[in-house]
Order: sequence, then structure tokens, then C-alpha cells
Amino acid sequence: MDDFTNPAELAPGSLTPPVLVIIEHNVLARTCILSILKREFAGFEILEMPSTSGLNWLSRRDVRLIALNMEDKQITDPSIEDSLTLIAESFPNAYVALLSNRDDEATASIAMQRGVRGFFPISIPVEVAIAGLRLVLAGGVYRPLPIVEAPGPKATSPYARAHELSGIHEGKDAPRILPEKTIVDLTPREQQVLAALELGLPNKLIAAKLNLSENTVKMHIQHIMRKCSASNRTEAVLRWSGRLNR
Repeated sequence: MDDFTNPAELAPGSLTPPVLVIIEHNVLARTCILSILKREFAGFEILEMPSTSGLNWLSRRDVRLIALNMEDKQITDPSIEDSLTLIAESFPNAYVALLSNRDDEATASIAMQRGVRGFFPISIPVEVAIAGLRLVLAGGVYRPLPIVEAPGPKATSPYARAHELSGIHEGKDAPRILPEKTIVDLTPREQQVLAALELGLPNKLIAAKLNLSENTVKMHIQHIMRKCSASNRTEAVLRWSGRLNR
């Protein structure tokens, strides 16, 4: 993938590349993340450390993003709050991303309220995480969960979550559930866009993931909705998954 940004353009005259920092206490996980990021973000210097205590020696460097693994902890955990405060005070211009074992909406919302620009549950695919980091570096915000979660029991799959948010409930008056697809076939590229829609990704992140322009993504979504006889993207996902009759 190509980076959103050109580090040489971002820091004219600088003799050192901009820096991405990974804070992860687990050596194996830290090493794996470092290897992936070095491959995907060749224009940046990728640094890793076990805790925020090692950040002080980077005070004179052009730190663009700091990714902190909070593991199972809550955002309100004193150690996480202290780490976020230290990062904000020491690197006010750096973007902050959180890796988390949690994938609930409440945790993501609190993270965004704390100024975090990227929230990455460890359950997401690595290619989605890379695209999300690119979006954050471009000045955007990445979170895989909806901003407003519908009431009711927690969804257990992308399809269940989409079903919940669409306001469609199964019952005696609900549309019949189909066992197989009965919709016009999608092109390979439309299927890629649909797969991204199933993950709840916004257009900007889909564009980054597939190396497309946002206008092209919008065009593909319109085609998908038309072929699925859907009035919105959530309904298109439901129809294509075979869960909602035409």
C-alpha cells in the first residue's frame, strides 16, 4: 500500500524521518507489530518500547503517532490515564492510537473523548488496522464501532449488529429470511467494497484499504445498493448476506 503522506514533504529539510512509536510490554507482540509496521510504513522510523517511561528521550524527534496497548484495562484505569496524560503533555502534536482487548462501544467512546484518534480492538484484521493507522496519520479518526449503538442485546456478529442498527426485527410480521442469495451478482471490486461495509468501515477508510478514491467508493456503493434493491448500505449488507427478502 502507498502511504497517505509523504514524510519528505511533511518535514522539509529534516535529516531524520518522522517517528511512529509502539508501546507494548509483551516482547513477542511488540516484535510482530514492529515488523509489520516497518514493512507498511517505510518512510517512517518505527520505534518500540515496553512503557511510556521511555518516551522522554524522543522529546526532540518528530513523533507523528504513538500507539499504546491498553490490553484488558479500562480507559479510566489510573495507569492508562497517566500514560495518555504524559503523551498529551510531551507530544501535543502527535496522534494517539489505542490497541485494546475490548471491543465495546463504551470503551471506544471514552477513548475518543480523551482525544484518542484511533481505537483498534485486537479482533480486527491486520489489513484493516493498517488502513486505520493510515487514516489517523492523514488526520482522520478511526473506530470500527458505530457512533451510536442501537438499544437491545449486544450483537454477536457483523450481520447481527447490522440487523440491530437497521431497525429490522424478526417476528411474525418480519421479512422472511432466505437461505441463499437471490440478488444480481456483484463484480469482484463491488464484493471487496461490500466486505468493507460488513466491517462497518466509513468511505474514507474503504478508499484507503482498497487504494481507491472516495468518489469511486461511493459509486461502487450505489451500484451495490441498486443490485441489492437496498435503500441504504446496512440493508445492502443484509440482503447480500441472504438475511432479508427483496
